[in-house]
Amino acid sequence: MAASTLGSAWGPLRLGVTSLCCRRPPRGLWARVRRLPGFPGPAGSGRSVAAASGPGASGTDQYCMELLRKRDYESYLCSLLLPAQSRSSAFALRAFNVELAQVKDSVSEKTIGLMRMQFWKKTVDDIYSDNPPHQPVAIELWKAVKRHNLTKRWLMKIIDEREKNLDDKAYHNIQELENYAENTQSSLLYLTLEILGVKDLHADHAASHIGKAQGIVTCLRATPYHGTRRRVFLPMDICMLARSFHKSVPVKAFPAFLQTAKTKIQRFVIFEN
Repeated sequence: MAASTLGSAWGPLRLGVTSLCCRRPPRGLWARVRRLPGFPGPAGSGRSVAAASGPGASGTDQYCMELLRKRDYESYLCSLLLPAQSRSSAFALRAFNVELAQVKDSVSEKTIGLMRMQFWKKTVDDIYSDNPPHQPVAIELWKAVKRHNLTKRWLMKIIDEREKNLDDKAYHNIQELENYAENTQSSLLYLTLEILGVKDLHADHAASHIGKAQGIVTCLRATPYHGTRRRVFLPMDICMLARSFHKSVPVKAFPAFLQTAKTKIQRFVIFEN
């Protein structure tokens, strides 16, 4: 099937799912990013987003930056802080992650989602055979692989874990959530370290823990969004803990209980594990 069907279409971005990461970052980070050369000015100022990669940015490079800016704004800003020679590869890597992440919410049937995941598996195989498909994210990812000799295993782990997640099954315990975060967020960080030329066991160890923490925080942040779609992805053992609290709470006190329980669950997930 054509790449325009299974991947993102070349041209205008079709991003129907509301991003979970569009809140403005802390003021200090925002101020620092705005001082970077080429950072896009306010709407209507005429300064291009593509200027962040300097002169000679290709159309596929611009596509990845725009995709990331619209769908994962925090990663977009963080990528701008990387050295200029690594920035386009970081954009490609994060755009690849966006493509995979939005599959679940953009398909009506699991079978279609599996087809898209299969497309990306074949795409990664083709990238490492120097035969990438004519799809902007794939082309930029191929450039990143050639430039930095990225490890194929981490890319495939991200796809495999996203594919498993199409089932919409809740995590049974915190360990399952950590495994998901390790195979997605931590894998992204391992690849980012390779892009930066960092080969250090301690850095890899830190990336593993940071990726797990990021995955847990993302799960917590997405809870209201998933709630509107009648889905719960918090670990079941944590939810059962909250349910045991709920049985002894009077009806009138329930609103206050919800906020208290939410805080306790967050502390338990973050600090006890």
